[in-house]
Amino acid sequence: MKVPDIYRALGDSTRRRILSMLKQENKTQKEIVEAFAISQPAIKKHLNILLEENIITESLKGKYRIYSLNFNVLQITLQEMHQFTGELLDSQLVSLKKYVEKGEVQDEHD
Repeated sequence: MKVPDIYRALGDSTRRRILSMLKQENKTQKEIVEAFAISQPAIKKHLNILLEENIITESLKGKYRIYSLNFNVLQITLQEMHQFTGELLDSQLVSLKKYVEKGEVQDEHD
């Protein structure tokens, strides 16, 4: 499975708003379009980005396209982000520890 570019998916306020709508319940493309003051092609562009990143899924029900959150991918992405940020913080803490142990931090009373 391709790891989604969560920053691309969340980097736009319209896409974040679409995800918030889908958090509440599945929506048709028409329902999503009606919630915005932008054109249907513009909304479709945002939906396509979310689909490309596998953050949402699309299904057909009759003539309607139904969009829903892909909770499995979001869960995996969240775990990867936690791991990544944890590794970053660990690296920074190790650097800080080495810096302090070298005695380069002076006591204020000296």
